[in-house]
Amino acid sequence: MATKRAKTIAEYIAAAPTVRRPHLKQIYKILKSVAPDAEEAIKWGNPFFIEPRFLFAFSAHKAHVSLAPSAKALKAFAKELEKYQTTDNFLKLPYDEPVPEKLVRKLAEFQVKALRARKDENFW
Repeated sequence: MATKRAKTIAEYIAAAPTVRRPHLKQIYKILKSVAPDAEEAIKWGNPFFIEPRFLFAFSAHKAHVSLAPSAKALKAFAKELEKYQTTDNFLKLPYDEPVPEKLVRKLAEFQVKALRARKDENFW
């Protein structure tokens, strides 16, 4: 039996297991407050904010939420991110710890500023 794919961020969050929803809602709220006019979309099955290029994305996983601001944003806050698991492009936030709201907001604000300063037309 096929499952219905989310078409909006609200549908994506609603379809997530109950234990994941608080983190997803909190991250969504922060990102939306930082970029209220950004287009919301589901791309590759994940929530995206686009302005008109990639701004940030997030996704639910078994043990964590992944936040993708940009490699540049993650690098800029490397010292503050030391206690978290990261990759070149993602910050992993475990469900068993509170969302670091101030840090997520700083990453998002940095990304918005960096995107708006860019002169190229590349999506990524």
